[in-house]
Amino acid sequence: MDILILALAVASCVVFFNAQAQRRRIALLGRHLGRYQIEALMENITQGYLRALGEDDPARRDQIWSLLNGAEASIAEQFGRFASDFAKVDTASARVSRLPLAWASQLFPSAGFDLRDALRIHARGIADAAANQAQRSPRDKAFLLSAELFLMQHTCHWYCRSRATASARLLRRHQTSHAQVLAAVSPETRRAYAALTGV
Repeated sequence: MDILILALAVASCVVFFNAQAQRRRIALLGRHLGRYQIEALMENITQGYLRALGEDDPARRDQIWSLLNGAEASIAEQFGRFASDFAKVDTASARVSRLPLAWASQLFPSAGFDLRDALRIHARGIADAAANQAQRSPRDKAFLLSAELFLMQHTCHWYCRSRATASARLLRRHQTSHAQVLAAVSPETRRAYAALTGV
C-alpha cells in the first residue's frame, strides 16, 4: 500500500511539473508570436493553395497563385524577424526535450536541442521556398512551402508539449505524418533539421 501511495505521489509531481513547464513554454512562445501575423498568414496560404489546386479554370487558378505571392513573401519576412527576436531568449528557456516530458530538458540538457537553432533552420527553409530561386511550378512551390511551414509548426508544438503531441496534431490538422513532412521539405532543411534534432 505504501508503494502505491508513493507511486501516486511521484506521478502527481511529474504531471504537475510537466504542466508548469508547458504553460511557461506556451506563454513564452505566444508572447513572441503575438507580435506577428504568422499563424493568420499560414492559414491564408494553406487555404489559398487548396483553392488554387481545386480550381478548374486555368486563368482563375493562375490569378490565385499570383495573389498568394504577397502572403508567401510576407510570412517569410515575418518568420525571419520572429526567429531573430526569439534568438534573444536564454538558453535554458529555449531547450527542447527529446524526452516525453517538457521539463526534462532542464535535468538532461544534452537530451534535447535549442529551439533558437531550429527556428533559424525553419526561417531559412521558408524564405528559400517563398523566393523560389529554383523556379518550381506554382504547384511544386506550394507543396514545398507547405511542408516547410508544417515542419515549423511541428517544432513549435514539440517545444510547447512533446514530440508525440506535435506529431498527433500534425496528423489531425493536416492529415500528414511527420515523416511525410520531412520527406517533402528541401534537402537543406532536412539535413540541418536531422543534424540538430537527431530525427
